[in-house]
Amino acid sequence: MQNIAEASLNNEVKSNDELILEAVKVSGNGRITNFDEFVKKFDIDMAELKKIAKIYPMRVTPYYLSLIKEKNDPIWKICMPDIRELQDNVGEEDPLHEEIDSPVPGLTHRYPDRVLLLVNNECAMYCRFCTRKRKVGDFKKRITLEQIKKGIEYIKEHDEVRDVLLSGGEPFLLSDEKLEYIIKEIRAIKHVQIIRIGTRIPCVLPDRITPKLCDMLKKYHPLYINVHFSHPSEITEESKKACGMLADAGIPLGSQSVLMKGINDDPEIMKELMQKLVQIRVRPYYIYQADLVKGTEHFRTKVEDGLKVIKALRGFTSGLCVPHYVIDSPGGGGKIPVLPNYVVKHRDGVIVLRNYEGKHFNYPEPM
Repeated sequence: MQNIAEASLNNEVKSNDELILEAVKVSGNGRITNFDEFVKKFDIDMAELKKIAKIYPMRVTPYYLSLIKEKNDPIWKICMPDIRELQDNVGEEDPLHEEIDSPVPGLTHRYPDRVLLLVNNECAMYCRFCTRKRKVGDFKKRITLEQIKKGIEYIKEHDEVRDVLLSGGEPFLLSDEKLEYIIKEIRAIKHVQIIRIGTRIPCVLPDRITPKLCDMLKKYHPLYINVHFSHPSEITEESKKACGMLADAGIPLGSQSVLMKGINDDPEIMKELMQKLVQIRVRPYYIYQADLVKGTEHFRTKVEDGLKVIKALRGFTSGLCVPHYVIDSPGGGGKIPVLPNYVVKHRDGVIVLRNYEGKHFNYPEPM
């Protein structure tokens, strides 16, 4: 498995209480051999980079850095710090009220029959648009086994919970043994029907998906995994292999993508991404309108841009490639679907519908 690195900047308190650059190798493919070379090639302002990373940690895998074709391309924007992260006066630390809807630390219980359980606050890569930017990568907010146990106890005590989503941070950065302990404890709870895992690993560190891991996971069906891809360039032979191994283990895969300015807000780019996901056996699940997260305002698009994306998908490609477009409403209101207005009018027992081509059709309701 490739090392996690190594362009890694974090806000841990070091012995000299200063931010330390922990970087050696960036890419093993011969293009770039060390971080200094990476900095020189792309003319990176290290003082600015450190300034941003002191507030919002940076970590990129060598594999993901190797996908960068040029400075400020979509892959660059997803993984490299931007000074605009520190200039955001619009976003909130916790716009979705995950902390407010948290009866015990690290567990959010918003919907009636399901909970979110955070099992790690580290990731293989710190995506610059992260919803949990306030806590991911902060060593002071690490999630302990004791905290996870308290979350599992809460689930045991609430028999209305039938669905548990493990997230973070990155669940697959845990060891196979620790992850299995958590899954096994939850699977033993009789009223829990399904377990889901949210992960970015197949996209940013595909070598982490191993036969050993897959053999462990398939012991605990029904198990579902939601992966996170943002751009067609992230679909590679390596990510295809990782998703294929999980699918071969009998695990249904869904994908969640965030709509982001200059990355995937072009309808044709999003259509290409959705079609490529289906080809690697990943069912598009959600396109999220970007959350109001502090430090991410420069990624946000208008809702009409998302509606254009959906219009470009529905009818113009197979239904398997069409996810739900949702806004995770600020204030903890949950996910709200957003659709173009396909019902033109409804009167005298007839519904007038508009199809994907803009043509109108009448549908008579039953008498």
